[in-house]
Amino acid sequence: MDESIIAACLDKLREKALTIAFAESVTVGALCHEFGMLPAVGDVFKGGLVCYDGEVKKEYLGVEDELIERYSPESAEVTAQMVKGLERFFKADISVAITGLSQAGGSESISKPVGTVFYNILYRDKLNPYRKLYKGDAKEIIAQAVEDVFCSVYEIIH
Repeated sequence: MDESIIAACLDKLREKALTIAFAESVTVGALCHEFGMLPAVGDVFKGGLVCYDGEVKKEYLGVEDELIERYSPESAEVTAQMVKGLERFFKADISVAITGLSQAGGSESISKPVGTVFYNILYRDKLNPYRKLYKGDAKEIIAQAVEDVFCSVYEIIH
């Protein structure tokens, strides 16, 4: 993982006096962890919520049952709802939500194999959705996703 992009993202957030929060499912806290290891992160980091279970997504982020039932917990539609709920929860300038499949046992299919990750970045009332397909084991998939999220945040605010 390229830690320099995470540091560059932090620097840009600090420069622009923007705050950020994360709702994580597939990354199980890796975004918060990697970001939280940097000095001065407290200037911009509002917090994070690991919501691996669908019930947590529903209770704390307002994800609707019908979205989970229709599209699955690991979907673009659920991720969009998560990011909107996160924005209300933390009131950060930038909200990031991420779901996906880092290992077998979820909602994988031919059109959504293991390694499929969805994330959405809400900034200035605009949703920025992403769908990525990564290769490797769970640890490698998560590391790639974390790096891409920080690259995307940097590009959006740059």
